[in-house]
Amino acid sequence: MLDKYTCLEKLAARRNEEVVISSMSVAMPWERLSDGPFDLAHVDTAMGHVADFAFGLAMAQPQRRVIALCGDGSTLMCLGTLVTIAQRPTENLTLVITENGTYEVTGNQPVPGAGEVDFAALARAAGLRQVYTIETEADFEDKLPLHFQLPGPAVFVWKVARGDEPVPKPNRPILERARRLKSALAGTSPIDS
Repeated sequence: MLDKYTCLEKLAARRNEEVVISSMSVAMPWERLSDGPFDLAHVDTAMGHVADFAFGLAMAQPQRRVIALCGDGSTLMCLGTLVTIAQRPTENLTLVITENGTYEVTGNQPVPGAGEVDFAALARAAGLRQVYTIETEADFEDKLPLHFQLPGPAVFVWKVARGDEPVPKPNRPILERARRLKSALAGTSPIDS
């Protein structure tokens, strides 16, 4: 089983100017590691829409890698997104599903099918081909470069230990975070947008 925080630290250390969209139990740990203009904590709107939001960005910004950091609970809420991504493949999209079997930020209630659902099999059944399950530190180290190099869409299921993240409260309001990302993608300052 992986330590989510260690994995995020290693992902952040390798990251350059990829867009990273994070949600729920991953949002605050990621914000502590990386709070730049290409980061967006997507926690203020409907849970489960990080993958489809990241997919839209990947389509709009084909020259830039987009990484979506989703929980297993969030992924279950929008399984249809996997089919949509498979039908309109984007080479610059990486989807990371952190599987801990719980809705962590709301009190660690078990997600439906915890321990029984195979997220990699769901992604493959949806039509995605680049799908990897990572359970050990050695496997993570081996596959970490692929998060940035594989032609996407690529899906990585991280089997992580259950955590105790509270409800995410990002440093900035959603409108400011969204404007900052929009400006970074357009190459302008937030004041110009």
